[in-house]
Amino acid sequence: MSSRDAILVSLRRNAPPVSPLPEAPTAITYTYPERQFAEAFSSVGGKFVGVTSFAEVNAELGKLESYMQASKIASLIPGVGRANVDLAALKDPHELEGLDIAIVAGEFGVAENGAVWVPGSTLGPHRAIFVVTQHLVLVVPAGQIVHNMQQAYERIRFERPGFGIFISGPSKTADIEQALVIGAHGARSCTLFLVGSPAR
Repeated sequence: MSSRDAILVSLRRNAPPVSPLPEAPTAITYTYPERQFAEAFSSVGGKFVGVTSFAEVNAELGKLESYMQASKIASLIPGVGRANVDLAALKDPHELEGLDIAIVAGEFGVAENGAVWVPGSTLGPHRAIFVVTQHLVLVVPAGQIVHNMQQAYERIRFERPGFGIFISGPSKTADIEQALVIGAHGARSCTLFLVGSPAR
C-alpha cells in the first residue's frame, strides 16, 4: 500500500460520525422596518434624514456644515446636490483627490444592521469614491428597506461580471485598543436621505 493510500485509509477509519446539519435560525423581521433601519444606521455613526422628495434632499443638504464648506462635490444622482466634479471626465482615480462630498444612490437598505446596498453599475469606473471622499451622502428610496441580510442577498442580481458594496455609516475602526475611531480609512461622515419617508 502506498503512503497516499495509507493516509486515506487512516482518514476514513478515524472520520467523525455523520451529524445532521443544524436548523438555520429564523431570519429576524421587524414590525416597523423603516424605523429599525433608521435606528441601526444612526447607531453606527451615520446621520439619518427622512425626506419626501429630491427637492427636500437639496434643502437638507444646505443645512450640513460639511456640504456648505465643501469646494469639490460629486453627485451620481441627477438633480441632487450642486456638483462641480464631473466623474465621467476623470480618467484616473487619483484625480478624485481632494473630493469633499460624494452623493451616491443606494438601491436598498437593510433594517437589521443599517447597511445600504450600492451596486457597482451605478458608480461607473470610480469605485474608489467611497474611500477617497471626505463625506459621503447616500440616497435611498423609502419603499426599498428589507428586514434582514437573508432578504438582502436574495435581492442582489448581477447581470454580468461586476461588484457591489454594503455601506453602513462612515468609515470606522476599533482595532486599536478597542477604541472606536470614525473616519479612519475613508469618509469621515455619512448622511443618509430616505426619500419618500416622513421619518425624521
